[in-house]
Amino acid sequence: MLPQKRGVDAGEVQDLHNKAPRPAAPAPAQDHHKEDPAHMAARAPEIDEDLHSRQLAVYGRETMKRLFGSNVLVSGLQGLGAEIAKNLVLAGVKSVTLHDDGKVDLWDLSSNFFLSEKDIGLNRAQACVPKLQELNNAVIISTITGDLTKEQLSNFQAVVFTDISIEKAVEFDDYCHSHQPPIAFIKSEVRGLFGSVFCDFGPEFTVLDVDGEEPHTGIVASISNDNPALVSCVDDERLEFQDGDLVIFSEVHGMTELNDGKPRKIKSARPYSFTLEEDTTSYGTYIRGGIVTQVKPPKVLKFKTLKEAIKEPGEFLMSDFSKFDRPPLLHLAFQALDKFRTELLRFPIAGSAEDAQKLIDFAISINESLGESKLEEIDKKLLQHFASGSRAILNPMAAMFGGIVGQEVVKACSGKFHPLYQFFYFDSVESLPIEPLEASDLKPENSRYDAQISVFGTKLQKKLEQSKIFMVGSGALGCEFLKNLALMGISCSENGKLTVTDDDVIEKSNLSRQFLFRDWNIGQPKSTVAATAAMAINPKLHVEALQNRASPETENVFNDAFWESLDAVVNALDNVTARMYIDSRCVYFQKPLLESGTLGAKCNTQMVIPHLTENYGASRDPPEKQAPMCTVHSFPHNIDHCLTWARSEFEGLLEKTPTEVNAFLSNPSGYATAARTAGDAQARDQLERVIECLNRDKCDTFQDCITWARLKFEDYFANRVKQLTFTFPEDAMTSSGAPFWSAPKRFPRPLEFSSSDPSHLNFLLAASILRAETFGIPIPDWAKNPKKLAEAVDKVILPDFQPKQGVKIETDEKATSLSSASVDDAAVIEELIAKLEAISKTLPPGFHMNPIQFEKVSMSNWSRI
Repeated sequence: MLPQKRGVDAGEVQDLHNKAPRPAAPAPAQDHHKEDPAHMAARAPEIDEDLHSRQLAVYGRETMKRLFGSNVLVSGLQGLGAEIAKNLVLAGVKSVTLHDDGKVDLWDLSSNFFLSEKDIGLNRAQACVPKLQELNNAVIISTITGDLTKEQLSNFQAVVFTDISIEKAVEFDDYCHSHQPPIAFIKSEVRGLFGSVFCDFGPEFTVLDVDGEEPHTGIVASISNDNPALVSCVDDERLEFQDGDLVIFSEVHGMTELNDGKPRKIKSARPYSFTLEEDTTSYGTYIRGGIVTQVKPPKVLKFKTLKEAIKEPGEFLMSDFSKFDRPPLLHLAFQALDKFRTELLRFPIAGSAEDAQKLIDFAISINESLGESKLEEIDKKLLQHFASGSRAILNPMAAMFGGIVGQEVVKACSGKFHPLYQFFYFDSVESLPIEPLEASDLKPENSRYDAQISVFGTKLQKKLEQSKIFMVGSGALGCEFLKNLALMGISCSENGKLTVTDDDVIEKSNLSRQFLFRDWNIGQPKSTVAATAAMAINPKLHVEALQNRASPETENVFNDAFWESLDAVVNALDNVTARMYIDSRCVYFQKPLLESGTLGAKCNTQMVIPHLTENYGASRDPPEKQAPMCTVHSFPHNIDHCLTWARSEFEGLLEKTPTEVNAFLSNPSGYATAARTAGDAQARDQLERVIECLNRDKCDTFQDCITWARLKFEDYFANRVKQLTFTFPEDAMTSSGAPFWSAPKRFPRPLEFSSSDPSHLNFLLAASILRAETFGIPIPDWAKNPKKLAEAVDKVILPDFQPKQGVKIETDEKATSLSSASVDDAAVIEELIAKLEAISKTLPPGFHMNPIQFEKVSMSNWSRI
């Protein structure tokens, strides 16, 4: 028996969901897409940075603006279409039009999570609208429930078809390809354990940014006067350039001819050098300095029409190099299935040898018509699997292809990231049960799982329903997993159980990707809300939601009996420490683990099977190289150094020092004793920071916070630079006679504050608000008004600054601390303790500070500005 848990059954939290305030119901979906463009533009929202913070970081502001102005058609609202529509609405396109002339049937419930039994008999597109609209009220959602004409496609920037004949697809694609401007055309299908995507973005499609990565850079160490010229860079960071890349130079001293901003091609790229395809023999002699930056030119792709590409598909995008010969066969199989459906007006029956042979005959006939490009061999067994499961749209396949196609639409509308060119095929036949399935195992049972049964059989379905699963985390990945598990019927019997735990609560920034949450759930526990939403997808889901962090501290909750009862574990975590802990428990109790993670547009997944595969913790990334402290504080030369410094300052000023203040105030004598016992430079510095926080830097009003922030700006970006360049002038030399300011050091220039500069004012705004929060000072409404904030900032009187002689600035890269030890530390500590005790007597009763933890996804506490 498990001890009492800090959680509740998802069923018990249903009231929490039901009693939540509901937004106004969306307007009824219109059965057309014609709307005045000016009216639509007026309704298009500005970018909500709190909601779309993660997308902004990945796509950038300009890409998001293009996306927000895009109108998209999704035709076919079975499982795949529903997934695509969900992803596009969350992404925030301007409008999504749903087209489907079919009605909801029982098979749809295994893959379309917007539908329920009460929707059976309704039009699929219209039945999806209410729940789809809940995901993002800023997106205009409409429907087309009748026949679609090619002329209607002119209303869209991108069109997606998930259930269309090849003949009709060719007609529509020809129209889109020749339209001015071209309309991006995507055709995708999921058939059992097989899937396909075809993209045609027009005769000439410009990719503005092929990979979405920041341009690579390097710091120049030397440039030869040769033909071709050899460029060497500092050896503390490997170059990421490749042969053929274009680069530009800046800040080069001596060989100034290279600073003209002209892109230059490189070759013979090495980890720390490359050759420049240019004669520099007549250029000035290189002296010092220089930054080399990759130029990412736009790339123009020429797409074939579907009519052309289906005959000459070219190279297929590979997903599994162990199946190198599979894409050409699947290219043939999908054509054969189209012919089967066209002639027989139905799908092959699951387990029917006759129907499978009919599809194989079609495939052989099509192959023979290809002449010299025909396949030498056809894997008939694979085609039998393809035919048998072709009617089924399986949720895992729909989820995977929904993500792929959704991303392709984003590429088409924004020009960011290299699109799929042009065919992609995937299969997962290895997911089939090892033992052969009889036709009787695949017969429908008139249940919501009939699509799955037609592929995997009844035995496996019952096993899934009785599974006991532990899912750790219910954020972006967790929401997807919960939806998938519910649709698949996992843990959906009395003997099955899904336990989901997450100690986090819902924030606004979660809503753009964690689609089981709504705005009225903000502040509620993720696990309970997600579990409740999953039960709405499948009421038979047997789920328990907890708010415990899975860690050594909660092993009284997740004890041995709990772990022994499990069939599998699913990780939906966002940090390595937690992943390592869950992995170690899975290894100890010999439980299968599904591990995965995302980073922007990148992702990974790992299936860990006891005694068969490597576990997650068996291989780890090498530790990241730590920059020397003197580099981070005084000589940064890349963005990572600046971010490391900023994070350190944030934590020191807003988390660690307020925490130390509270520790002193809660136990002054104990705190003093600990400082005396330590008696070192670190204890001395700690006392000095606490005194500074409670004395010189103490804030009582919001204007005090603005003053503090303005002084910090001047200290960080002007005074410290002035002192550094006073101590080490631009012509300073090292003890060996070399220029001090040589690569990778870069001579800095002080910033001059301007209240009219948005970046300067944003720094002041963020710092002021954060400082006010630590002191519990109310933030006035006018604080976020740039004009009024600028007026308040301009009132701050700055003390004069003069650089000092003899200031020691650490330049030793081996130094681990910037604090200098002193033989008088113990005496200084005594003086500081006495001073701190005197200051504490001036504080109001009950005074305490509010430490702020850095939160990478939070925009509300201004920690990302």
